[in-house]
Amino acid sequence: MDKNTGCSPRNCPISARSLELVRLKRDQILDQVSTLLHFIGNHTTTKPMGTGLNELLKSRIINGWNLWWLITIPISAVMVMAMVRVDLTSAKGVSSMIQLSVRHAVPLLFVAFAASSVQVLFPGAFSRWLLRNRKFIGLGFAVAMGWQLTFILWLVTVHSEYYLSEVYVLSDVVEGVSSYTLLIAMVLTSFKFGRSRLTPKQWKLLHRTGIYWLWCYAWIAYWYNLFVYESPALFIDYVYYWGGFLAWGLRLAAWSKKRSKQSAGSSSTDGSSASLFLTLGFAALVVGMTGISFARIWSPQVFEFMYGFEVIKFVDPFIPYSPLIPFYPMFLMILGVSLMVKSRRVPGLD
Repeated sequence: MDKNTGCSPRNCPISARSLELVRLKRDQILDQVSTLLHFIGNHTTTKPMGTGLNELLKSRIINGWNLWWLITIPISAVMVMAMVRVDLTSAKGVSSMIQLSVRHAVPLLFVAFAASSVQVLFPGAFSRWLLRNRKFIGLGFAVAMGWQLTFILWLVTVHSEYYLSEVYVLSDVVEGVSSYTLLIAMVLTSFKFGRSRLTPKQWKLLHRTGIYWLWCYAWIAYWYNLFVYESPALFIDYVYYWGGFLAWGLRLAAWSKKRSKQSAGSSSTDGSSASLFLTLGFAALVVGMTGISFARIWSPQVFEFMYGFEVIKFVDPFIPYSPLIPFYPMFLMILGVSLMVKSRRVPGLD
């Protein structure tokens, strides 16, 4: 009880001034809470999906030359560490380094090969990033292939007897030399001083020819590992075989998409013809895909038939990839997709 007023806190009346002070304090607290909630709302508003990915893919660390360093430094580090462990005085040791360098190079090639197709089929932040950095991924592939070339020359010069007796095949030399020639030309023309020496059409022809040639050079090796050679294929051979096929399949699908848009409704083909094209195209696609999957079943008979012609035997050592047997199912798939695209060139079917 207050000695001056004689009242307790419960029954003592509150003065008007005290009540005003309480109200003022309450309003100040509410204003502060409102300001805090407004701040939190502005900084925790849900961002649209993909915004975080967009910001990540724009990071300088994973773009341009920084990406190239991120690719080439680990590859080179692995190669140097492997050189320390491997007996490079033996031919088999050098051969193992050739294989190791290829296993680092091939995924980069397949990614660069599929980059433009991914943008056509799946436009978005990632596909734009991939296309924007295709040059640097390709240059990373060139570095890995540079390691391979180093060990190939090592094998040829230092272990020449082993190379001539165990490795040398004329057709392989033709394929290898032509592949490295194209790769060097593509690298040089990836920079301004090289590109300025070509017209846009020449540059496009060089790089399109080169990327397909290099893809063939890599993918066909895994086809032989899986379906021709007697030694059991490794798991990595299956991964690279199907990875290479997927990269090519994306290219075929992107071509189909663009052709369908270009030719939509531009033909007067009747409905029955369109159905026939669609059926035949789908059948060719299925047969081709089956051929890609089970080449060990059909390829021996095809090899025997093709090499029954003397002209094939004569030109085989000199013409790369002759007689193109691994690509026969792909030719069938191209035919199938072409027929299916043609079936869409009918008013009302697009």
